[in-house]
Amino acid sequence: MSIVATAEHATAAYARWIAPQPSLVVMQPDTFCNMDCSAYCYLPLRKRRNRMPVAVARAVAASLAELGPDESGRRQVAEVCWHGGEPLAVGVDALTELLAPFEPLRTAGLIHHSVQTNATLITDSWCDFFQGYDFSIGVSIDGPADLDARRTDRAGRPAHDRIMTGIDRLRRRGIKFSVIAVVGKAGISRAEYLLDFLTELGADQICLNIEEFEGSNTGSQPGSAEARDFWIRTIAWSAAHPGVKIRELDRLGSYLGTIRAGERAAWEAHRFDPLPTIAYNGDVVLLSPELAGIHDELYGDFIAGNIVEQDLASILARAWQLPYIAEFTEGLAACRATCSFFDFCRGAAAGNRYFENGTFTSTETNYCRVSRQELINALIDTTRKEEP
Repeated sequence: MSIVATAEHATAAYARWIAPQPSLVVMQPDTFCNMDCSAYCYLPLRKRRNRMPVAVARAVAASLAELGPDESGRRQVAEVCWHGGEPLAVGVDALTELLAPFEPLRTAGLIHHSVQTNATLITDSWCDFFQGYDFSIGVSIDGPADLDARRTDRAGRPAHDRIMTGIDRLRRRGIKFSVIAVVGKAGISRAEYLLDFLTELGADQICLNIEEFEGSNTGSQPGSAEARDFWIRTIAWSAAHPGVKIRELDRLGSYLGTIRAGERAAWEAHRFDPLPTIAYNGDVVLLSPELAGIHDELYGDFIAGNIVEQDLASILARAWQLPYIAEFTEGLAACRATCSFFDFCRGAAAGNRYFENGTFTSTETNYCRVSRQELINALIDTTRKEEP
């Protein structure tokens, strides 16, 4: 195949599988985290202070301002998610400075801010900040104290009580929040116990991440049999608590509703968000925040460009040239050709392919099995049991 033909193939594959514009941009205001959940945290630089300069935020805001309407002719609202490290570790004043360049976009309704936090640093000042900028809040908590024991500070002390104090502040101020729970070996057989607790927190939505092999986390993860039992129990619990939103079941319901409505073409037209993650220094990594700060002999640093030197549109326009991006699109095509779960799953995530299998061209991952395949199998088993 000629160089021209190869380039045409790569650009066509990228256009087929990757959306031309991001709906979510992840910002890393600092690599530092005040906690040290070393049992499963994937962040390699969490012990270092690397703070984002305002110039980086200014460059990101300028790039988002230049985005035009999508292919449907509408200008979609982009979510700017402040992640980390622990984003609140930078302090209210520093994060306020980083948000300043985005204010014209926010007040015009073109972007929306969110934050993913361990909640241990939430104060009334942070609550004022969240309300002033209309933030969406995601809190990381793995359940009651016994299931949350791996979330520890730098002295090895459990942080559960401090997380609960932060959540209580949000509740007292009437600030809505969602929760993300990592479901590991200790919680995989205790779905009802976990869900009862998370519901009592008053969260707007419950998100369940069965523990993954990624980044610095190389520990043992639950297997398929454990996962199927967990999802069967979760489906049964959800049926008894219809007012509680569980992200994974909502996604499955959306898929089924779309297919039943005869809109399969719309579901199949789904493309992956390029998901630019902007590191503290302006380096841009695509497809998976977990790749930020990772170095690989084959793929280098996964950096697609630097936002201070190039605008986001230019970075995305050349993304098809990156080996890991090209391999990812090949892997998605292979998923489609070989996996019976592809119709729902739409293909294994980039980070999971890399961290589990060492290549982006691979197909099935353990994350696929425990978080997608066994969810479908659990629904099938539940339906069969309910048949007369």
